[in-house]
Amino acid sequence: MNVRTSGTRASVVDICLSGDPGENPPLPYDAAGPAAGLDPDELPDGLVVADESGRVVCFNAAAARLTAVDPGDALGLPLERALPLQDMEGRRWWQLTDPYGGLAIRTGQPERNLLLGGRELLVSARYVRERPLGPVRRLVITLRGTEARRRTELSHAELIATVAHELRSPLTSVKGFTATLLQKWERFTDDQKRLMLETVDADANRVTRLIAELLDISRIDSGRLEVRRQRVDMASAVRRHVQAQTTAGQRPDRFLIRMLEPLPEMWADPDKVDQVLGNLLENAVRHGEGTVTIEVAPTPMTTGTEGTTVTVSDEGPGIPEESMSRVFTRFWRGSKRGGTGLGLYIVKGIVEAHGGTITVGRAPAGGAQFRFTLPVGTPAFMA
Repeated sequence: MNVRTSGTRASVVDICLSGDPGENPPLPYDAAGPAAGLDPDELPDGLVVADESGRVVCFNAAAARLTAVDPGDALGLPLERALPLQDMEGRRWWQLTDPYGGLAIRTGQPERNLLLGGRELLVSARYVRERPLGPVRRLVITLRGTEARRRTELSHAELIATVAHELRSPLTSVKGFTATLLQKWERFTDDQKRLMLETVDADANRVTRLIAELLDISRIDSGRLEVRRQRVDMASAVRRHVQAQTTAGQRPDRFLIRMLEPLPEMWADPDKVDQVLGNLLENAVRHGEGTVTIEVAPTPMTTGTEGTTVTVSDEGPGIPEESMSRVFTRFWRGSKRGGTGLGLYIVKGIVEAHGGTITVGRAPAGGAQFRFTLPVGTPAFMA
């Protein structure tokens, strides 16, 4: 896209970064400038640049898309006419901030929500000065849509609603049973008291698990999930989780373990590996049918190192093809039989925090098949 200013034809790149070359000497800029072939229309965000007189000299394609303003109409206009922004109270933004006549110590405006003809935009500005406290030579404005922020806010609201719903049931039970026992302790037999206390204990464990899930999600989303690597015996960990399932009432013949040994010595966070195995086995038992097969095998990684792959599959109806892309997202549920829909999202976060991968597919017997691979890793004291 080219524009004509002061009778000189110049590219948008030159105008955006240097001002009108026919009137003013160009300002210094780094290698990201025209020498690198940067075209403002290639930028993902909207870019609007006004010169020292406040007239628009650059209006890229993303800005045109976000504002529904034709660049040809905007170029050369005073900024307040080309981009008549208002704050949420209806005040004119450029009159309110006065970038050219305000305090000379200002360097810009942080990103905030502003309105443009009923459209809501995220707008930030940078005041370019030739010297400290000097006049504004160029005003650089970036524009972004609010869709991504709204999706994040909606996801957070959905998370809060889910947590509130999941907490209400066990807390109501805990409150009800404890209040009843306190008021009518002498009226119940020992067996009745034990049943009530076991229910309270189970519901308290449910609340504890939910809080732990929320903490994990917070750490995963912020990139702060810590992995404390220790030596992990994957074969023993798998057997331990199968034993826990049989102790809880599952038939021992429902599980089939296949070990392709020798396995490489692996360093991972044992608690988080247990969390991954426990979640995958519980899902296979709860939502699948038939035999649950757990296969553990050594695997070469794409990075050239060794790893261990664990595959958990069942013989149930499996996951519909159209749902497989959503399995590891928040709130996905394979069925309506309880759960927060957060488990597999956390599992994926844990596996990736170890530098591994996890996939979902269809098992040979038709059920769901989850496969995760972890690299051998490095001990925590050597990291």
